[in-house]
Amino acid sequence: MIEVESLSRYYGSAAAVDNVSFQIGANEVVGLLGHNGAGKTTIMRMLSGYLEPSAGSVTIDGANMAEHAAKVQATLGYLPEHLPIYPEMLVADYLEYVATMKRIPRKERPLALQEAIAATALEERALDPIQQLSRGLRQRVGVAQAILGQPQLLILDEPTNGLDPAQTAQMRDLLRRLARRATVILSTHIMQEVEAVCDRVLVMAAGRLVLDAPLATLRESRTLVLRAGTEQPELERWLRRLPQIASIRPHADTAEGESWLLTLRERADIDTAANNIAQCVVRAGASLFQLQPLLRDLDSIFRDATSGKPPA
Repeated sequence: MIEVESLSRYYGSAAAVDNVSFQIGANEVVGLLGHNGAGKTTIMRMLSGYLEPSAGSVTIDGANMAEHAAKVQATLGYLPEHLPIYPEMLVADYLEYVATMKRIPRKERPLALQEAIAATALEERALDPIQQLSRGLRQRVGVAQAILGQPQLLILDEPTNGLDPAQTAQMRDLLRRLARRATVILSTHIMQEVEAVCDRVLVMAAGRLVLDAPLATLRESRTLVLRAGTEQPELERWLRRLPQIASIRPHADTAEGESWLLTLRERADIDTAANNIAQCVVRAGASLFQLQPLLRDLDSIFRDATSGKPPA
């Protein structure tokens, strides 16, 4: 769906984006993360065709953005962080204006507007002037204009900005529904947002792409949590004999048995190690209550990636 190759953007001698490459498949929901100034917004502007790259290329659904910008832009919806809207216009009038700019055929516009308004729960505010809306409602208008015409690609910069908890939950549900028929790139500072809706994360730091991986893979560390019975007091000594284990340290106290964190060696296969650990516990004569990878939270993954620290 999307192929970005050696993408760079310079402002004078300063590199806002420096030699970034990645691919995104159809119907993926990808979180684009990074500190302020990391290059996220610049990348989204280049993906949307709003900004030309200094070097590199963007190809969307087989079409090169530099050569076929109008064709590519007809298939995408874009919500910038600061959406330029006309406060004196009615919500419905503004969305019809956007539908016209997107060249949605006149006969198809009523249905397109109805779908976008319903998806963003704006039915009761469709005839209100935009200037009378709260910040959260204006943000929903921004999302509505982005999804007009059922685009194949959605680029959303902080889509839940200004929304209350109930509206945020509705937006997450909407993003999940949209992913059934569109590729979604989501930029946000809210880690819970990424964990709730994204399949994969791209992390930017100082203009460079420092991490690109599926979220499920990132959350699994090379540390296993083991909880076993106390029938064998020498169990830790037994475990230390296993070649896949680099270190063992006590874990949180449990109501039943003992608990350890087992860190594996760099080249150890996690499935083989887990099998050997389970057999070791059983052969030692202890009860096996729990054995699973220690899940890392996205905040710590983000901190490690942007600080240059290797993943645990």
